[in-house]
Amino acid sequence: MQVEYKILFPLLAREPEVDVLINPFESAYRHEAWEQLEGQIASAKIGVARLASPQLYYILSGNDFSLDINSPTDPKVVCMGNNPQKQQVYGAVLSLYISRLIKIVNKKGRIKSSLIFDEFPTIYFNGIDGLIATARSNKVATTLGVQDYSQLKKDYGRDQAEVIMNIAGNVISGQVVGDTAKTLAERFGKIVQHRDSISLNSNDTSVSKSSQLDYAVPAAKIAALSSGEFVGMVADNPDQKIDLKMFHAEIVNDHAQINAEIKRYKAIPVIRKVSLSDVQDNYYRIKNDIRLIVDGY
Repeated sequence: MQVEYKILFPLLAREPEVDVLINPFESAYRHEAWEQLEGQIASAKIGVARLASPQLYYILSGNDFSLDINSPTDPKVVCMGNNPQKQQVYGAVLSLYISRLIKIVNKKGRIKSSLIFDEFPTIYFNGIDGLIATARSNKVATTLGVQDYSQLKKDYGRDQAEVIMNIAGNVISGQVVGDTAKTLAERFGKIVQHRDSISLNSNDTSVSKSSQLDYAVPAAKIAALSSGEFVGMVADNPDQKIDLKMFHAEIVNDHAQINAEIKRYKAIPVIRKVSLSDVQDNYYRIKNDIRLIVDGY
């Protein structure tokens, strides 16, 4: 994207999959609409230029593994992490990987799998509501980790955040305050609660009993949860109803059971050590390849 337009457009036009996409830009170039062309491309140039780092070149140019994590013949675990200092740059790459991975995973005839997005608002994935709605039929469980509902509204917009919040059948929450606590209290619903009141005077004692519809988990209780304490609601099927759909529980670490599960699913990790010189050599090789393509045109 950094080369001259007179070289860039004819070069891209040679690629059948890109030819249609660059047609509006090429048309503006032929008609010498320079202001329109610069307005269209300048902002994209700045965004793409941020991706020109040796580390990203190394990751994006590799073919070490495929993204079919729920393949019946070759299942795998893929872990991707963001960098808080370069969140906007790496977020675009993560969204690219996620979009591609979901298209491969969300198919019939695959094994059970789980997609876990911790700190979900730090990346932007368009169509997460469609994934949650359709992937269940393909044995894919989707888990979104959010610090607070307001964070989701800020990064995804109010409408999209409400869709994501409402389409999730299972909600588990630790301590949250404000509007998020009120929203969860309303979502968990109301139940009939019985109350006893005792009146004492000099002559006798009277006990009165009453019942009223009140929040099952009030917002005040959600706001006062301790560390490791959580509340939630889970969905069930009509033919497999569960007694405890709503719960208030506490995390208990059973180290013996955890160690047993680790031994049961123990896998041999494949570790590939990459040196800084490998990353730099790959970076210069790609830049040289692009230079040869441009010079050979």
